[in-house]
Amino acid sequence: MTVSFAPSPPGSACLADARPDRPRVTELRLSAFAGHRRAVFALGPLTLFTGPSGSGKSRVLQAYEALARLGGGAGLAEAFPRPAACVPERARPDAQRRRGFRIGCTADGPQGPVRLDVAVQAEPDLRVVGERLTSGGLVLLETALRDPGRASVQAAWHTAGSSPVTRGPLPDDRLGTALLPLRVAGRTDGQRRVLAAAEQMVVALRSVFACDPSPRRMRAPAPSAAGRLLPGCDNLAAVLRRTRAECARRHALLASAVGAGCAGRVVDLLAEPLGDGTVRALLDRGDGLRTPLELLGDGELRYAALALVLLTGPGVLEVDPAGEVPAALQTLTVLADGLDRCMDRRQARQLLELAARMCERGHIRLVGAVSEASWAAGVEGVTVVDLSP
Repeated sequence: MTVSFAPSPPGSACLADARPDRPRVTELRLSAFAGHRRAVFALGPLTLFTGPSGSGKSRVLQAYEALARLGGGAGLAEAFPRPAACVPERARPDAQRRRGFRIGCTADGPQGPVRLDVAVQAEPDLRVVGERLTSGGLVLLETALRDPGRASVQAAWHTAGSSPVTRGPLPDDRLGTALLPLRVAGRTDGQRRVLAAAEQMVVALRSVFACDPSPRRMRAPAPSAAGRLLPGCDNLAAVLRRTRAECARRHALLASAVGAGCAGRVVDLLAEPLGDGTVRALLDRGDGLRTPLELLGDGELRYAALALVLLTGPGVLEVDPAGEVPAALQTLTVLADGLDRCMDRRQARQLLELAARMCERGHIRLVGAVSEASWAAGVEGVTVVDLSP
């Protein structure tokens, strides 16, 4: 496995990524997850995973998305709908027929680097069997499964008061870090440190949009009342109607970006009501000529959808940001499996350059999986992780 880093110009992505006010995930660890063992991946503002089929690119994004769901309070069954597939293939069950997997991440922000590591039992029952939250070498939260007959883990969190730690049970189907604000009073400096580290981790994880545009679904008319953009971008037409009405400047940028990735001239993107409660999207070619989006190729459709994702934010995308934290203190992370799927090299390059410009600002990050990344050479601020054997 090789990792290469493209240089960033002074004052651009590197400085934006170093801003301490926006928590963001800077490292992903797959200690034992599917085909990955002892894998540690540094994540920049824009990170591409590449490698042959079966090298584990999609698994990396799956692990990130699962951690994001857990950070938002989801249960294990929602985060890992097929837990057995996450267990390393050659993992042997123990005497109690138990097998599992281990993943973790690091979130940087105002509290400095905060590490989260989670051990999950996948068989015979899905449950958390261990979790550790650390900062500056200090263990802030640690959980362990003491009694397999109980649906809970024994937790100990840092107090630094009259007693060094506080102990209590936590559910074994949730991430303890996400539950700490409900259990920690915040009376001592130690407790406040625990809460601050947990909040940083949760905020870094929650604002994630896993996106994989489906050209087949995008070609169908969308209900006009559809709200935020769905992960498959099926309701692209309805969202285009909304963005055009709400922010003319941002919509003009989108039209320009789509024009760079689609054949022919593009002066605008429109949404046309069809009279049955649905809308369809059109490319305005100028001089009265309009092309329905359903006539575009798969690569053009995926390009247009991903450009919209990069040029918008949580208010337009179907994400679950931390509502109690101002948007200015959150970072949106886009997970794009098959980022270059169906696109030619020119389209992939244009899309990557757009992503690099957006990620340079610090409010959005992108983690993508691509079939190969030679077309990304020379794009500033891009981290390429090659998973080839």
